[in-house]
Amino acid sequence: MPDKDKQSSSLDLGQRIAGITYRILKWGRDRVPPGIRTLLGILFMVGGVFGFLPVLGFWMLPLGVAFIALDIPPMRQRIDAWLVILRAKARGET
Repeated sequence: MPDKDKQSSSLDLGQRIAGITYRILKWGRDRVPPGIRTLLGILFMVGGVFGFLPVLGFWMLPLGVAFIALDIPPMRQRIDAWLVILRAKARGET
């Protein structure tokens, strides 16, 4: 029985992470101008270097790379495809 609880909680955590990542990237894609996105991406990456601190974390590194990738046209297509996957995970469809 405890194994099912672990699986359930890890699924919930995975859905929450996917949902948060989806919302942040969608916000960055839709509302932040291109030059500012790159700057935010760099700031996220710098914050990710200090991942051992409580608020800042290693989660910021891939998010920073994704923000920068939104400004590079070939990479933006991949990020858009990843957003579709994240949205499905957040809704529990996969």
